[in-house]
This record gives sequence, C-alpha cells and structure tokens, in this order.
Amino acid sequence: MAGLELIFADEACARALSDEQLLAAMARFEGALAIASAGANLLPQQDAKIIARVCETARFDAAALARAARRAGTLAIPFVKELTAQVAAVSPQAARHVHAGATSQDVIDTGVVLCLRSAAQRIVELALRLGDAAAALAKRHENTPTAGRTLLQPALPVPFGFKAAVWLSMLARSLDAFRAATRGACVLQFGGPAGTLSAYGAQAEVVEAALAEELGLARAVAPWHSARDAIARFGAETAILTGAAGKIARDVSLLMQPEIGEVAEATPGGSSSMPHKRNPSGSLLALEAAQRAPGLAATLLGQLTSEHERGIGHWQSQWFTLRELACAASSALAAIAEVLEGLQVDAAAMRANLDRSAIPAGERERGFGTAHATIARVLEQWAATSREISP
Repeated sequence: MAGLELIFADEACARALSDEQLLAAMARFEGALAIASAGANLLPQQDAKIIARVCETARFDAAALARAARRAGTLAIPFVKELTAQVAAVSPQAARHVHAGATSQDVIDTGVVLCLRSAAQRIVELALRLGDAAAALAKRHENTPTAGRTLLQPALPVPFGFKAAVWLSMLARSLDAFRAATRGACVLQFGGPAGTLSAYGAQAEVVEAALAEELGLARAVAPWHSARDAIARFGAETAILTGAAGKIARDVSLLMQPEIGEVAEATPGGSSSMPHKRNPSGSLLALEAAQRAPGLAATLLGQLTSEHERGIGHWQSQWFTLRELACAASSALAAIAEVLEGLQVDAAAMRANLDRSAIPAGERERGFGTAHATIARVLEQWAATSREISP
C-alpha cells in the first residue's frame, strides 16, 4: 500500500501488508516447502537448496501478476509460473519441483498469515501505546471532577480518571481477544488439492511438520481451505479493537467542542477556509476507521459459507479485505494514541461546567462512590494485559 491510502493507515502496518511483502511471503512458503520435501526424501537436497535460494531473492511485477491472475482466477497460478521460470534460469532440473504437491490456496493463505502476523505485532504495539496513555490519564486525574454524561446530558460528577479507566477497560478486553484471534488465524495452510496432502503419500505429516517449523507457524488441526472461521474471528476482533479506539475518539471530540472545552488535542487540525478552526483531526482518523471496520469484518463473516472443499469467490480476495481492515485498525490506534499522549485537560473548565449544570449541589458534593476502586481494578487489569508476550 502506498500513495494516498496512507492518509488512513499506519505506515509501518501498511508496509507489512504491501504487495511486495505478500509476494515475498508466498515465495518464502515455496522455498520452505522445497526444504521440507527434501527432508522427507521427496526431491533432491541440491534442488531444494536452489529453489530456496531463488525464493529468497525472487522479484515479481505485481501489476503483471494481477493482470494474469484476473484471467486465471487466482494469483497463485501466474505467481508459480513466474517463480518456476526464475528457478529454471538457474536449474531446469530444480524447476521441476517448484510447488510440487501443494495447491494455490496453500501458498496464498500461508503468505497472507505470514504478513498478518507481522501486521498484528504492529497493531498490538500501537494498542499498548494507547493503553499506556489512557492509564496515565486515569492515574493523573483520579480526583479531577467532571460531569458524567448520559444521553449527552450532565448526570453526576465522576473523576476524569474514571472516564479514562473505562476507555482502558474496553481496550484491554479488546486487545486480549485480538491476540487470541491472531494466534488462531496465523497458522499454516497446507492441504494440497483436496485437503488430504495425497501427493506426499506416507510422508505427508513429515512434510507438514517440517514446513510449519521452517515458517515458524503452528500446524492446523485440519486444513482450513473452506473453513474460514479463524479468519472471520480475526476480522471481527480487529474491528472491535478499532471500535475501542473509536469510542475514545468520540468522547474526546465531544469534549473538545468549544461549548464544552474540557479537553483539546495537542496538535489539532486546521481549516482550508476558516483560520479560527481547531479540528479534532486525530479523533477524526480514529472515528473514520471505526466506522469503516465493521463493514470489512462483515465481508469476512459473509464468506464463511464456502462450498465443499474449496470455495468460489471467497478466499480469492480475502487478502484485500484483511489488509484494509488491519490498516484501519492501525490507523485508529496510532491516531488516538497520539491524541491521548498529548491530551490537554482543562480541569477549570470541567469544574465550571459542573457548576453551570443542573446537577443538584448536594449530588456534586457527595463524592465519587466506587470510582477510585474501579480505576484501581482497571489499572491492575491493564498491567496484566501489557505484560503478555505479543501478539
């Protein structure tokens, strides 16, 4: 991904999901497959080494592959053809063994999860950054009174730190679920033409185990060519994590309205025609992503109904949906993390708004109830979440 799309994506995440990275990951699969097959004595070691070496340096014309894939129905067909040609330029003998025993979906899906794994690591990194910023606000403002608002109207006083702790609690739960979904989705896809690895005979499990080890991926209990629940679950949890960032952005943008004026982004956006404007530009980016992500996740949910052992019109394009969804999540998390790290909190404005509100004076002086205990529990929860090894 490059160009104007980077307005709505974290650049590091977008790089992990670029065309070049996907094609390199697919080549990595083919090289690892050759090594694993040679280890099971299914092809000569020398040929496997040549294939693996070519795969490490192979380069592809993404646009040319796309045009050919449109006619073929899958990227794997022109990809394997081009990779085989590059291997043949070094050794025609070794070229005979490229992609042997595998199927289109094996190379594409495994390439996809290798890229998703890297993107997920970036998403987790950004979520941890956001959580740390929210935790700092919760601690710093545990005694800063502000109006709790229900149905957009002043309700009862709460500490601003309580509001930040509620943000943090949603983020912590969402991050835990995202990590679990990532582990479930980022597993080896390897089944051969019909899912049974029949081309490898008695050596099938040996090849599969070696391939998984070469790629650093867990083995699936069964091939998931047409069982896309883990991908759909990853998409759903990515959308929920994006929504957690969007929830924070919604509150910040409302509190930033001049009529309220309780917080402000440190570097607000301007206007092309109104110099006085101070727009919540960081919150805008998070809200944009949070509103786009559910539709992308819904696309993956709608693709759960694959036909028989290999679906038609489902997995073939999931890469693009997953890429856009992961980039949306990274965009939202990066933007709102920056917002919270520099958030300007106006305690005097909060107090003035409380004094102007219709909240009875007695209610304003009653105290914060369980708010402090809630903040403490959420901070403890976040400490446990942030200690977990990613993803």
